[in-house]
Amino acid sequence: MHFSEHIAAFGAFLSFAAAQTAITIDAGTVLQDIAGFGFSQAFGRATEFKNAAAGIQKQALDYLFSTSTGAGFSIIRNRIGSGGSGDSIEPNSPGSPSSAPSYVWDNNDSGQVWFSQQARSYGVNTIYADAWSAPGFMKTSGSDATPGYLCGTTGHTCSTGDWRQAYANFLVKYVQFYDAAGIPITHLGFLNEPDFSPGYSQMQISSNAQEAISFIPILSAAVKAAGLSNVTLTCCDAVGWGTTATYIPNLVNAGSTSYLGVITSHSYSADATTNLAGTSLPKWNTEGGPSSAFTTTWYASGADNEGFTWANKLAVAMVNARLGAYLFWEGFELRQTQSGSHLVDTTDGVNATPSGIFWAFAMWSRYIRPGAKAIAATGSPSGVLTGAARNADGSTVVVLTNSGTASQSVKLGFEGFTPKTSSAWVTNQGSTFKTTTAALSGGAVTVSVPSKGVVTVRLT
Repeated sequence: MHFSEHIAAFGAFLSFAAAQTAITIDAGTVLQDIAGFGFSQAFGRATEFKNAAAGIQKQALDYLFSTSTGAGFSIIRNRIGSGGSGDSIEPNSPGSPSSAPSYVWDNNDSGQVWFSQQARSYGVNTIYADAWSAPGFMKTSGSDATPGYLCGTTGHTCSTGDWRQAYANFLVKYVQFYDAAGIPITHLGFLNEPDFSPGYSQMQISSNAQEAISFIPILSAAVKAAGLSNVTLTCCDAVGWGTTATYIPNLVNAGSTSYLGVITSHSYSADATTNLAGTSLPKWNTEGGPSSAFTTTWYASGADNEGFTWANKLAVAMVNARLGAYLFWEGFELRQTQSGSHLVDTTDGVNATPSGIFWAFAMWSRYIRPGAKAIAATGSPSGVLTGAARNADGSTVVVLTNSGTASQSVKLGFEGFTPKTSSAWVTNQGSTFKTTTAALSGGAVTVSVPSKGVVTVRLT
């Protein structure tokens, strides 16, 4: 090499080094606990999964739950049915709130018992059971699928009486049925989108959450009386984070948060973009999904069903809103039977196929495990969101999401620990969870993050 070539090469090296942005990962600054990532198989999707051809079923289960080849999802959300026969454990009114209920249990629960058992076989230990509504006879409307309020809650008197205790008993019994099947429920919710009036099971609360406030202490007492000490109560699974933000001050002022373990919301009308003030309780996004068709596309135009769109949502939610968990709507379906709001499909009828959104989740969920603690990351270049978490096993995971139009080179430095090994993977258009270079030198890691791409770095 001629002297001039040496000078040119050295100049190129200096230019590359100067273009790097230093990011500091500080293990000493803990931001929030991370319970994990997940999805649901509600409304018969668990039965669909159970009845799928054995080969497709195994492929889909591995994609969803494997921590070596799949996304490693660690939370499932089951629906507590509230309709008639075959849906609810109490399909018929006992006549009055004080009358003995006639519970029924088929040890199937619309396929969710099988689904829960499969999830547990992969190591999933967080099961969120959530009721869309109380049974219709407990509501002001008298119908499971018609807008109405729980009888006996503040402002809602019914001729049949106060059904709050009966509803609490109903929820406890559901948990006990699962316990008897060897499936411990860890989280329990009594509402789903109470600010929405669809044509299926539903139950409303007012904007000041007065109905929830009057029911939560009764549910808490029932859970404790039943000895269900490992069950955490949640509220309120609103349609979007804007509504959840209005509920929180009322719940806090009424003392309701002292009975709760998690604040829950969906992300349809508003995404989680900032850390909600007023309570230190963990915040979970427990449902979200696009309205467009299922697609394997990572990035083309920024549509709501593309992978990178959700990669950015996840980064904003986990980094800026400091969420403790993020759940998509549903996991597996056969041939797009419900729009794009599922992560794995059978587009050819033979093989399980993950969506672009699936890979967005996998970049977080495969290596950030339940019990991890989010830690501080400072100094990201413009357009790059950096999230970091410290796992219980001592490993540290850094997720870099680049929404910019150019690739970014970053140099990760560390405080509070010194990495001994580094591995990295990249997902962008054309690559899914592909191994990439993460050069470890002098206690720092250098990695390149492509435009509209996500890089996950694992350090041990």
